[in-house]
Amino acid sequence: MLKFVYLSLAIIFEVVGTISLTLSKGYTQIVPTIGMAVSYIICFYFLSKCLNEFASIGYVYAIWAGLGIVLITLLGVIFFKNVVDLGGIIGISLIVIGAVVLNLFSKMSH
Repeated sequence: MLKFVYLSLAIIFEVVGTISLTLSKGYTQIVPTIGMAVSYIICFYFLSKCLNEFASIGYVYAIWAGLGIVLITLLGVIFFKNVVDLGGIIGISLIVIGAVVLNLFSKMSH
């Protein structure tokens, strides 16, 4: 169960880091730049802890990257007024389907 806590924390801090990267405006804003650096360091710490608990790096990376993409896209729509077109919706749906298939039907996590 701890491996899912590590994975969740890695995803959360990756999302915080990416939002902070956007807010840093090319590293010209010091507070978001520091927030980005700290968030990514924490993210990779928890990602490394998670990788020690799972047998498959492919499984961990797929879930981490996939859920990060989905969350960043949703937050981009909400906070930055990004527009997601039909291709984006289809692509993100495929990412979600892939994560569900990995969790429900794959033995990669063992």
